[in-house]
Amino acid sequence: MEPILVMMAAGMGSRYGGMKQIDPIGPDGEVILDYSLFDAKRAGFKRVIFLIKHEMEEAFREAVGKRAEQHLEVAYAFQEKEMLPAGFSVPEGRVKPWGTGHAVLCCKDLIDAPFAAINADDYYGPDAFKKAYDYLSQAHTPGQYMMVGYHLRNTVSETGYVSRGVCRTDENGKLQGIREIVHIVSSSDGPLYTEDGQTYRLLDPESVVSMNLWGFTPDFLPALESGFTAFLRDEMPKNPLKAEYYLPFAVNAMIERGEASVQVLPSTGRWWGVTYREDKPLVQQAMVRMRDEGVYPAPLWK
Repeated sequence: MEPILVMMAAGMGSRYGGMKQIDPIGPDGEVILDYSLFDAKRAGFKRVIFLIKHEMEEAFREAVGKRAEQHLEVAYAFQEKEMLPAGFSVPEGRVKPWGTGHAVLCCKDLIDAPFAAINADDYYGPDAFKKAYDYLSQAHTPGQYMMVGYHLRNTVSETGYVSRGVCRTDENGKLQGIREIVHIVSSSDGPLYTEDGQTYRLLDPESVVSMNLWGFTPDFLPALESGFTAFLRDEMPKNPLKAEYYLPFAVNAMIERGEASVQVLPSTGRWWGVTYREDKPLVQQAMVRMRDEGVYPAPLWK
């Protein structure tokens, strides 16, 4: 069964300050997810599901969808905070969506094959999509998943702090757990992190981190749904306005219960993102450089 690419594009980019998913970043007006679609297509992916919000549908279809439909089989799913299991309702005053775990659940009726899930506003590079497609194209028993990991030094921002999930693996590259570190900054000595806002400690720049490029078989979805129900029952009441159900939380729980194994596929490539508006010129320069080096044609979609 042909693997599916799920692109999570429902977030509005609060720290960035706008709909960065459709903000031109390439030398010929490309947006970041254009590069992901291009890399996914040449890696072998033929199907894509765009996960968006209803209010951005018209703008998204115009800026991205029409072009993507010329090269891939396209479907749309929608993430709204009201999409909850029976018996649950949105807490009064809640504005935020429910996170990446909920985002994937919003696509479940369209997923009938192994699938990769990515952030639409992150640049992952050709190597990552090739590794993901090759893994998902092979036969795997239920509970055998994958994650493409990056060296921390290739993911930090020069313009502000970032959050990263630092991975712990065994000698075979199997994921043992993810530690979420929420305040990492770049420095001349390497990446630093703080837990109290005052004391900074050095992180190993070679640490492997998750940038939300996961690969699953469809059996993951019932476990994800069960975990979301438990999250709404046990965790959401502690922080009803901001608590989110993230994919790493769901995966960690399955690993701890012995229900899943996750092969970490390391990428030596550079991750790029526009967490802050100040990041945009750096990403634009990188796209021009890769065009000049022949990594991408000009224009991207000929």
